[in-house]
Amino acid sequence: MSDSQTPRVALVTGGSGGIGKATCERLATAGMAVAVHYAGNRSRAEAIVSAIVESGGRAIAVGGDVADEADMVAAFDAVEAEFGGVDVVVNTAGIMLLGPLATFSLDDLDRMHRINIRGTFVVSQQAVRRVRPGGAIINFSTSVSKLQFPGYSAYAGSKGAVNAMTLIMAREMRGRDVTVNAVAPGPTATDLFLDGKNDDEVGALAKVSPLERLGTPEDIAETVAFLAGPGRWVNGQIVYVNGGAI
Repeated sequence: MSDSQTPRVALVTGGSGGIGKATCERLATAGMAVAVHYAGNRSRAEAIVSAIVESGGRAIAVGGDVADEADMVAAFDAVEAEFGGVDVVVNTAGIMLLGPLATFSLDDLDRMHRINIRGTFVVSQQAVRRVRPGGAIINFSTSVSKLQFPGYSAYAGSKGAVNAMTLIMAREMRGRDVTVNAVAPGPTATDLFLDGKNDDEVGALAKVSPLERLGTPEDIAETVAFLAGPGRWVNGQIVYVNGGAI
């Protein structure tokens, strides 16, 4: 663990998105220097960086395609050049395309798997090579693999691959003092989740949890912060964060 002279450093892919933004802000609040990754929305990432810096934190924006090895090598290089190393990598970057398996577009399947599977793999490959002892790698899965909502087969399939990678990565990191876990949110009020859903559908999904509400990005970020910081004895797990929906 780092002291005040050597603060921990986190790279959050998809940091300009809903859960990614909340995660960046929460890790900055915990005292970490944060690299806010973006794929296309540079201005939003830079706004998050500005807010963190104005609050007394340290942050930079880094861009790139998570599925492109050269882009991710450059992103990790930029973080190490700015902050001296990487302690925490959070893979929030991902897309969700929905539809029944029988009619699902194979082009959409390939697009989603490129980002959700290959992207997680490429970023994780850099992470396992670079994260310092005492660090954490946190991937993103989904609770829908257990909730089994119709229309989610392609998305859940991509996250099933993330689950498998996560569990094996944890064991491949033996002796490195680096934890590897995945966070599996349930229905969460993000633009990604709400896109294309009407009020009735959103209301029904809010009732899935016995808490009778959707999760918030901040709910998910709290779990990420625990795994990135004090949760050192949680390793090789898929952590379902869904308000008791399953």
